[in-house]
Amino acid sequence: MSAPLHRSPSPAATAPDGADILRDTLRRHAAGVTVITFPGPVGFTATSFTSVSLRPALVSFCIGLEASSTPAARLADRFAVHVLGTANAGLAGQFARSGVDRFAGVRWRAQQDGLPILDDVTGWLSARITLRQTIGDHLLVVGEIDSGAVVEEAPALVHHNGSFAAAHPLV
Repeated sequence: MSAPLHRSPSPAATAPDGADILRDTLRRHAAGVTVITFPGPVGFTATSFTSVSLRPALVSFCIGLEASSTPAARLADRFAVHVLGTANAGLAGQFARSGVDRFAGVRWRAQQDGLPILDDVTGWLSARITLRQTIGDHLLVVGEIDSGAVVEEAPALVHHNGSFAAAHPLV
């Protein structure tokens, strides 16, 4: 077991601001990797996805106000969340890039309303948006689940310390 990491600023150093502390600390927090899509098609890689409630079945994600997919998040009625496994690291990287066609070469199908559902992912959920709230420099989006599927069992893709990694059981 390694000793805890403690950083003490030198007396002459300036204290880091809250954003620096948050960024440095959360780099050590492993987060599941998803791709969020909207009709268009529009999509982006997100680690901010989380469940909110079982009854009703609600999920949420956050997106930066300046992100290229934010206009779609503001206008769409629905979104899909794609849970990624380790085989999807390339897909996660592609949907994280700016200035490219994120759907180029990606297998997907459109639901009746145009909502893109990606093929070859571990699982997916679609949701009807029930709340949008600007919080700080992000938009919080909450949706109620209306469909989904578990496609395959696979080790989860996580983001940790600036890189994609695999989540494996310890026991």
